[in-house]
Amino acid sequence: LPAYLSFDIDALDPAFAPGTGTPVWGGLTSAQAAAILRGLRGLNMVGGDVVEVSPPYDPAGVTAIAGAHVAVELICLWGWTRRPDAEDGA
Repeated sequence: LPAYLSFDIDALDPAFAPGTGTPVWGGLTSAQAAAILRGLRGLNMVGGDVVEVSPPYDPAGVTAIAGAHVAVELICLWGWTRRPDAEDGA
């Protein structure tokens, strides 16, 4: 089935993404988020987005970097099922 994946940066702990409107204590680490996203390999992703990144709350840009990494993971997920060998179930 086709899927649209939206990643809310609020899911990350403020230590990893402080620049958001509603920081959540005890959230995911960057490594945990990457593992979850990579675990979705093979998902028939037709689109996705990263939401809640708010640069004014993070002058150091840490959240923007985390959001960019999430976006790259989403692009990789989108491309995974579009590989020439994707039919092989690899």
